[in-house]
Amino acid sequence: MDGKRSNHTVYNVNYHFVWCPKYRHAILEPIEDSLEASFRDVCDEYGYEILSLHISPDHVHLFLSAHPKHAPSKIARTVKSITAREMWERHEPYLEEYLWGGGFWERSYYIGTAGQVSSEAIERYIERTEHV
Repeated sequence: MDGKRSNHTVYNVNYHFVWCPKYRHAILEPIEDSLEASFRDVCDEYGYEILSLHISPDHVHLFLSAHPKHAPSKIARTVKSITAREMWERHEPYLEEYLWGGGFWERSYYIGTAGQVSSEAIERYIERTEHV
């Protein structure tokens, strides 16, 4: 049986998240490196394994694996809130030109489950849908 192991669990739980910055502004390219570092730091800290991360100018695809004790809504809330705070701390002069009234990410997001799907398959999916 393939999967990751913890003390009493063998699991293969993978999620595909997509979300956008406020007002779907195409603002992510200039801050892509620090945003990627922030995603990686948060996921490392909380025990989420990034399988694939793609940052477009106006949205993010995050494919990750997490222990089943982590609810997908909690994962999204955690990653979005911490990365938003860090981006404001690092790039406030740039962001305040585009994001009036605070906030960084839209409140909404997409989530799909992908049990045994490979990260390569997700990458192909992202490439096919990138023009949307």
